[in-house]
Amino acid sequence: MRLMSQSLGTTQNGILTIGGVSVPDLAKEYGTPLFILDEGYIRTACRAFNNTLKKHYDGNVMIAYASKAMSFTALYRLLEEEGMAADVVSGGELFTAMRAGFPAGKIFFHGNNKTAAELEYALQCGVYRFVVDNREELSLLDRIAGRMGKTADISFRIKPGIDAHTHEFITTGKIDSKFGVALENGEALDIVRESLTLKNVNLKGVHCHIGSQIFDTEPFELAVKVLMQFLSDIKRELGYTISELNLGGGFGIQYIESHDPPELAVVAETIAHAVTKCSAELGIPLPDLVLEPGRSIIAPSGITVYTIGSVKEIPGICNYVAVDGGMTDNPRYALYGAIYNAILPERANDECTTTVTIAGRCCESGDLISKDVALPAAHAGELLAVLATGAYNYSMASNYNRLPKPPVVMVADGTYRLVVRRETYDDIVKCDV
Repeated sequence: MRLMSQSLGTTQNGILTIGGVSVPDLAKEYGTPLFILDEGYIRTACRAFNNTLKKHYDGNVMIAYASKAMSFTALYRLLEEEGMAADVVSGGELFTAMRAGFPAGKIFFHGNNKTAAELEYALQCGVYRFVVDNREELSLLDRIAGRMGKTADISFRIKPGIDAHTHEFITTGKIDSKFGVALENGEALDIVRESLTLKNVNLKGVHCHIGSQIFDTEPFELAVKVLMQFLSDIKRELGYTISELNLGGGFGIQYIESHDPPELAVVAETIAHAVTKCSAELGIPLPDLVLEPGRSIIAPSGITVYTIGSVKEIPGICNYVAVDGGMTDNPRYALYGAIYNAILPERANDECTTTVTIAGRCCESGDLISKDVALPAAHAGELLAVLATGAYNYSMASNYNRLPKPPVVMVADGTYRLVVRRETYDDIVKCDV
């Protein structure tokens, strides 16, 4: 089978490797379930965005990693080394970044319902940008900043009215969305006008995020045209120049062999050219350009390794392979029918002769990791690795059924290190009173 990531390889005797390290060896040392991330892939992806934008765009650029995809302290230290910014969507993500020593002056603070406590904490930290979602937040932020004697630099999250043809639950650019303010009904221009009357906020930019798992570059080009026209409208009607354009993320990755996303460098180059062209056509200055990739940087770097507990064959219906994890470490199938590829790490070169449903151990019928997965005939006690699980797996993990969360190991050029330890039963009850 295709391994789908340059992080993965196999030895002559069919042992799966990631970052040059034997997957079975890591499973033996750290147990299963186990998240493994290839540090080299993450660094390469960061550089693909950074280097391409700097090469093809004459204005200032910033690549802000979307923390919701995966967040832990060692990752923020890696991102800082690669010259990345970061976006966070909660006080917890912000705290993690600050605990890691990540510079607050390179953090974008997102979220559609930030609390007063979170806004105050972010102001204390000195985050680079508040991405404001609505009027209530704008007013609250202005009051808190005034009380603290600070000025908050802000962007507005805009709904550009673009359908990026993704799953309904991960499409966020249309007018019917909980995120942002709409262009079509004049709401966006009105909130810009209002912000210019406030004393404790400083409008810097506009932001959009049109969806996730987008395989075409055309939706991003369309988003550029819509938002650059909005910048032109603001300049014409309000006499105000917006200096920053943040186009969010949503860049697709390959989960199964039929997925064919464009290379990250191609996406970045396309966006850079589109903004440059619109700037010239509309006669407005090149804005500072921000992108916020998350999944595309971290997902292909990761795998999750399980131990098979049982194989259940229902003739003419389905073959279930049950593993020692499930929706507690990967809820994406239960949430929106996500699909994955998988491999047996101790027999990675064997021919796939069966089609199975990978089932978890939780007490829920919907606790599945993926359906219709091609595998060699599997047996209890073998390892099973699910591919491309670097994003939205550990970050969405829970303690449902009081199951401990798995550890995270990072590999790099044949070496490895533990970056998040496995939870214990004591960890699960430590907040009980």
